Amino acid sequence: MSVEMSKPVPRPGILDIAAYVPGKEHAPGVARVYKLSSNETPLGASPKAIEAFKAVADNLGRYPDGQAIELREAIAAVHGLNPANILCGNGSDELLGLLCHVYLGAGDEGIITEHGFLVYKIQILGAGATPVVVKEKDYTVDVDAILAAVTEKTKIVFIANPGNPTGTYVSVSEIRRLQAGLPKHVVLVLDAAYAEYVRRNDYEAGIEIVSSHANVVMTRTFSKAYGLAALRVGWMYAPAEIVDALNRVRAPFNLNAPAIAAAAAAIRDQAFIQQAVSFNQMWVERLTQALEAIGLKVTPSVANFVLIHFPEIDGKRAADADDLLTSRGYILRAVRGYGFANALRMSIGPEEANRGVIAALTEFMGHQA
Repeated sequence: MSVEMSKPVPRPGILDIAAYVPGKEHAPGVARVYKLSSNETPLGASPKAIEAFKAVADNLGRYPDGQAIELREAIAAVHGLNPANILCGNGSDELLGLLCHVYLGAGDEGIITEHGFLVYKIQILGAGATPVVVKEKDYTVDVDAILAAVTEKTKIVFIANPGNPTGTYVSVSEIRRLQAGLPKHVVLVLDAAYAEYVRRNDYEAGIEIVSSHANVVMTRTFSKAYGLAALRVGWMYAPAEIVDALNRVRAPFNLNAPAIAAAAAAIRDQAFIQQAVSFNQMWVERLTQALEAIGLKVTPSVANFVLIHFPEIDGKRAADADDLLTSRGYILRAVRGYGFANALRMSIGPEEANRGVIAALTEFMGHQA
């Protein structure tokens, strides 16, 4: 006999999932606030993207192009890809979720790394599968640890490259070694949200590997270097069979028309992106040098943020620094959920914010500004 329930109940496991908590935005009582907690670009969006966004205003009564053809063709032109292998989503988060929805189920396992993006675990659990967490080495993805964790239940592996919140990266040779060591039916997801910022000769976002293998996909976003975080636009480059499978279950109009237009204009404006990348590279180097000079440890970063480690000393820990910085309007990201109880992640902000954080932490550490 079935038991009658008094209200709708989610399926087992859903209420055990810890919801994603974004970086804080507010500092009560502070007149000027600098949000440095969400890895947003201080340069904003390309003026061409803003113009394209506004141009759609007269046609808001019409559905958007459900295939995002204009955007897919723009991405393909810039990166030299076949548009048929590109799938666009409501942020790369949607694409990560679709991959789990399509390739995972009860009894399956998805491999993630100990400091990997928290959304991976959420989506694996949401699909009814089991997340398997492997250790990193020096805050960097460890290929050998991943391969050792593979079982007959493994169906997907998530790699953030560069990593968030670490800012470290895995070389293309190591990614190739990882792919070669995985069973052919396991999907390797290369999440390259910060690829535009990387300036290393041994790095490759994933295009080459996807092009030559049937089980690798690369996800990218317009929320970081392109400055379109408010519009939620992501894209995936993948084998045709995987694109086809995800297309069967994605929402038919998952991108809105202003987002499609703005993102297409943004990716065509590569001169603007180069300005953003140059500004970022300069300040990653300056911040790292300045913070290390006052006794703080900074994990070497190739992305648009730095991970700052604090002393295990009363009054000098990350929580103490966070309180001081917030009181002065500088909002950084606490990263306890990522396994760093005594660190803060700082997004590269405008020059006045970067200088302000340096000055505040110099005072915090007991040095002369």
